[in-house]
Amino acid sequence: MSSWKSKRRIWDISQVLRPELPVWPGDTHFAFERTWRMDEGSPVNVGRMTMSTHSGTHADAPLHYAADGMDAASMELDPYIGTCLVVDARGVNGEVDVADLPHIDSVDRVLFRTWDAFPHDEWRSDWLPIADETIEWLALQGVKLIGTDAPSVDPQESKTMAAHKAVLKHDMRILEGLVLDDVPEGRYELIALPLKVGGGDAGLCRAILRELGND
Repeated sequence: MSSWKSKRRIWDISQVLRPELPVWPGDTHFAFERTWRMDEGSPVNVGRMTMSTHSGTHADAPLHYAADGMDAASMELDPYIGTCLVVDARGVNGEVDVADLPHIDSVDRVLFRTWDAFPHDEWRSDWLPIADETIEWLALQGVKLIGTDAPSVDPQESKTMAAHKAVLKHDMRILEGLVLDDVPEGRYELIALPLKVGGGDAGLCRAILRELGND
């Protein structure tokens, strides 16, 4: 009898959506309201969720950086599925520079771990940025997706950040709010599927890493 369980280890690197989920100050907090309960034999449970598209683990769409950019519903999935490299940047001070990177060869996706322990209970402003020169260099290596455990930064001035301009220039994709606490540095298979939000500048993701193997 075959088993549905994978022979390769899987890391779920997504945040849990919950009322206490930290968000950028002023952003919409997650809320869940039960609107119909299963009782007296009814087979139905219905609930209403309210949140920002930048809540938890999410993928930024080009629309997040440019008024005429592609929305979350139109993004192709190819950048979000495939081999990736997890880089441990916890010892970096200031911002992630090219000199802080390990040797990168034939990898399309790079995820950065910056927290010793992901801050599940508060929005932290002391997150580690990635230098725009680093993004430019990664783009030249063929990297098409950058992921980070940093939170979403939504104030108006974030749209003019040099790093965001570099991402837009090279048509790269960004994953934010990843939980990489228990993931050793190395190569994995990434599967991160953004929700197709029509008109949305981001899409919530269920993101996982799977151990590389031959099965």
